[in-house]
Amino acid sequence: MFADSDASDLFPVSMAIHRIIRLPVTARSKEKRGVRIEEGQLISDDYSGPVLEEVIKLNTLLNTTPIKGPYKGVPVIVAPIRDENGEAIGAIGVVDFAGVFDIATLMEHQSVIIKQVCGKDPCPLPSEQSGSKR
Repeated sequence: MFADSDASDLFPVSMAIHRIIRLPVTARSKEKRGVRIEEGQLISDDYSGPVLEEVIKLNTLLNTTPIKGPYKGVPVIVAPIRDENGEAIGAIGVVDFAGVFDIATLMEHQSVIIKQVCGKDPCPLPSEQSGSKR
C-alpha cells in the first residue's frame, strides 16, 4: 500500500478483515478516499470518515466515538497504516463491538436498570436468590 492507494487497492484487505470480524470496516489512504464495507457489501468506494482522517494526521491509534458521519455515536477503533519509516500512509477502522457495551456507562445506569427490572421490591426477591435454590 502507498499514500496514494485508491479504493481498489484497499478493497481486498478491507473485505478480508470484514469477513473475519463480521463488523463494518472503513479504510483510506493518505491522499485518496477509500472504502466502507458493511454486511458483506461495498457500501462506498469514495469514503472518508473524520476518524480515518484524524488517525492519518496524528499517526496514532484512536478508540473513539465519532460525533459526525455515518458512524456518529458508534464506538470505533482506527489504526494508522504506516510505511517503512513509520509515517502514516493510510488508516483502517472497525466498529468497536466491545465499546458498544461500555461498562462505565452500564454502571452509571445500574440503579435505573434495577428499578425498571425489579420495581421497588428487593431485587432479586428472597425466593429468587441463588442461595435459596440450593
